[in-house]
Amino acid sequence: MSGISDQIAIAGIGATKQGKLPGRTALDLGIEAFALALADAGLSKADVDGLLTMPGTTSPEGSLHYLRFGEATGLNPRYTGSLTMGGGTAGALVQMAALAIHAGLASVVACVFGDTAKTGGVRFDRASGGEVPWSQWGMMGAAANSAVAADRHMHVYGTTSRQLAEVAVACRHHASLNPEAVMREPITIEDHQASRWIVRPLRLLDCCLISDGGVCIIVTSAERARDLRQPPVLLAGLGQAYTAQTLEAEKWWYVPHQRQALADAFAMAGCTPGDIDVAQLYDNFTISVILWLEHAGFCGEGEGGAFVEGGRIRLGGDLPVNTAGGNLSESYMEGWLHIVEGVRQIRGTAGARQVADAEHCLVTGRGMALNCANAVILRRP
Repeated sequence: MSGISDQIAIAGIGATKQGKLPGRTALDLGIEAFALALADAGLSKADVDGLLTMPGTTSPEGSLHYLRFGEATGLNPRYTGSLTMGGGTAGALVQMAALAIHAGLASVVACVFGDTAKTGGVRFDRASGGEVPWSQWGMMGAAANSAVAADRHMHVYGTTSRQLAEVAVACRHHASLNPEAVMREPITIEDHQASRWIVRPLRLLDCCLISDGGVCIIVTSAERARDLRQPPVLLAGLGQAYTAQTLEAEKWWYVPHQRQALADAFAMAGCTPGDIDVAQLYDNFTISVILWLEHAGFCGEGEGGAFVEGGRIRLGGDLPVNTAGGNLSESYMEGWLHIVEGVRQIRGTAGARQVADAEHCLVTGRGMALNCANAVILRRP
């Protein structure tokens, strides 16, 4: 699959207003984002022959979402479908789009997500587990899964709550520079430490937002992208990895399959962690960023807590992370906005949060009960 490297590009991005948007629906937010992405790329609806969607948590169509979206927009794609993998969906769909274009199954693919989780009252607190729900032990939802990871990381490696706070503070600092971010008021380590417990050892400011919004990413060949409105952002490296095991696996909490997804992306791109100028690391919780840093090789196993200290992941630091604010402070679009920010950084259009001369950006996603992971390395032509 290495032959796909740099042959496919992101040509257009679109994101609606984020936050609490009364009166909107998941479908109309996705349609608005689609229109914005088309305008960004300089394409028309007639140019799109591929459609991949992620149903929002409030989308009644479920797996038939692509049919409803096509009907509403008048699209008749020759390559289409819907996928739900939580925070791992955006990266997976972009990779599916790349493979479809590389195989000649489509030429321009729109990847679309819209949701009204905030106004729809979604709490992301369903019971974890499969045949035997973990709720009988009080194991409810994504926060509990990551609390296990955080608690174990603290026990094994000595990671502290104040180190988790460094992630939250960095993301909020970046969001303060982003006029579209939902949470822009700067916070301190002390603010984090004073925030209430959600699931020990995770506090409120360790947890991502819940948001309404829509996002669209348009993928095409690098050759075609060169003739469009924006400079192409190349898909240099792609990687995915999964596990079907959860609590029965001793190191499930450490999500070791994430390392494989990252290794595959680096190998395809022909680069190393030292080549990455900026990273958009999936941050449903602060501990997630620490794990990604270790899995990617920016630091050793167990060293992620120390790595984030002293502003190292802030703009101006060794590795700026989540430069738009991430899930923790920009908006919770289940990782879709991480790709959008990565594109902006490579284009050089991120404004006050731009990383100078950014050539490589690493974007990661993960979802469900820590079971699926993917990585995308974006590169400047």
